Amino acid sequence: MAAPTQIKTIVVDNGVEVFYREAVPASTQNTNALPVILLLHGFPSSSFQYRNLIPRLAEKYRVIAPDFPGYGFTVVPDARKYEYTFAALANTTAAFLDALKITKFSVYVFDYGAPTAYRLALQRPEAITAIITQNGNAYVEGLGASFWAPFEDVWANPTPEKIKALEDFLSFDVTKSQYVDGSPDPSVIPPETYNLDYYLMTRPGNAQIQAGFFVDYQNNVALYPQFQAYFRTRRPPTLAIWGKNDAIFVPAGAEAFKRDNPDAIVKFVDAGHFALETSLEEISQNVLDFLASKGI
Repeated sequence: MAAPTQIKTIVVDNGVEVFYREAVPASTQNTNALPVILLLHGFPSSSFQYRNLIPRLAEKYRVIAPDFPGYGFTVVPDARKYEYTFAALANTTAAFLDALKITKFSVYVFDYGAPTAYRLALQRPEAITAIITQNGNAYVEGLGASFWAPFEDVWANPTPEKIKALEDFLSFDVTKSQYVDGSPDPSVIPPETYNLDYYLMTRPGNAQIQAGFFVDYQNNVALYPQFQAYFRTRRPPTLAIWGKNDAIFVPAGAEAFKRDNPDAIVKFVDAGHFALETSLEEISQNVLDFLASKGI
């Protein structure tokens, strides 16, 4: 069984106070000897999205889930003048891992966590022992056309008015829809999930941070060929387990992993974007079985 999940903070990257959740097996005598699973969250959430997955994985592994700058409870001092880009998220995550002296890890990625982890993979390919991607995209065909059309319009012509209009995606209704749309049973999704996400995005200045990430996402798409080359040349053990009803990152994005890494395992669950809210047991067991099969 896992020990209770601990809440921790650590200051890295010139003043960023990273909030993170950590759990290990209850019987652990030496935490540093355990294989690490790094959980990287997506928009508009935080490590809170992994609150139920952490204890299941921590029955065997050291599980660590940080909040990115701009999300959850990580604190970035104004004086830091942090640049809210995906490149910066990757650099802060690298500094976080270095501070914890973690040199090798498996990574579970979702949504924004995916391009952040894939950037890390380009920087330190030897560090990643396995990838579990749950609706964590790296292929153009994985971008749901109806969802991404407004963003692609801004990328093509980023006027101040269009960028400002992207803040409509931060509304309560849109936030809730990311949890309930595509879900086989929305009644089982706790309202504290989308309410917490929405509340944290209403903090002063956060809307501008989120709009900046929306605009910067185009730089992730531009890096897709490099991410794919990494998959192709390094062939990291990969499990793509996807909520098949997700309209943001559609199933074709999961299938595409096999093009560059024929050994990738692709599975689908009957869920939407935040698949863990309704398919926790199925996903967690698949993750544990996958890692065990790779000797991790």
